[in-house]
Amino acid sequence: MSPLAENSGPGIIAAVIGLGSMGLGMAQSMKRAGLDVVGYDITPAAVDRFVAEGGRGAATPAAAAKDADIVVSVVVNGAQTEAVLFGPQGVANAMKPGAVFVSSATMDPAVARDLAGRVEALGLHYLDAPISGGAAKAARGELTIMASGSGQAFDTARPGLDAMAAKVYELGDEAGKGAAFKMINQLLAGVHIAAACEAITFAAKQGLDLDKVYEVITASAGNSWMFENRVPHVLAGDYTPLSSIEIFVKDLGIVQDMARSERYPVPLAAAALQMYLAASGAGMGRDDDSSLARLYAKLSGAELPSSTKEPQSL
Repeated sequence: MSPLAENSGPGIIAAVIGLGSMGLGMAQSMKRAGLDVVGYDITPAAVDRFVAEGGRGAATPAAAAKDADIVVSVVVNGAQTEAVLFGPQGVANAMKPGAVFVSSATMDPAVARDLAGRVEALGLHYLDAPISGGAAKAARGELTIMASGSGQAFDTARPGLDAMAAKVYELGDEAGKGAAFKMINQLLAGVHIAAACEAITFAAKQGLDLDKVYEVITASAGNSWMFENRVPHVLAGDYTPLSSIEIFVKDLGIVQDMARSERYPVPLAAAALQMYLAASGAGMGRDDDSSLARLYAKLSGAELPSSTKEPQSL
């Protein structure tokens, strides 16, 4: 791993904590926009890749954040976000006063509010800013960001937000609102993927031409963005993870927790969660979320297209 480089000069410094498929693209987009970007990841090879592309690398989250105006955390959930902030070599005590912490993880709104309060007590700003759009849009700087926080948090983060996103929705001045919007999106996304996989495998069970099914449905009222995006994975028999089963085990689990606390019924989300849990239990947790189709095929005896790229999880 390359050591943290000396500050390359005046300008806005951004740190990105988490250089996976999303975080790397976000770091690249900010660098392309002229920000001085420092990256950290628990995997040294991820940092090395960013450095090879002209970015700067750091050996710890604290080292990445110490001079940054904007710290963008691109990890999986609230627990990992808390570790980025307050764990060993966390960023909270390393950030300079007035800097902003931009949290992009999907989490329970109550967790976002708690983290924001702890961060703001240190003289820092917190922007609750979950993301949507996938790795390709992250690399192009075309994400959708659902953000909430103080006006100062938005103002400080603005150069990074403008570089990373095609759309930034400002959803209120209180952390947790962005997280709540993201959970509504995830409820719909999880249900729509499950419905798409159920439908295409039902078509296979009936012996229909699946390519023709895709053509007809994408031109008809039954189409959804998720059907259009995920079914091609099934048609190719390629379940290389672009978004994994485990993501929706987590996210629909959060939806269930939120709904239970409000005494609000979410039966469709609950049914979808059971399918993701079953797929994970069958060994497909790290595979693409379109693997729900493989689970339906296993349960029904339907035959789906296969490929040499197909994970051997079954």
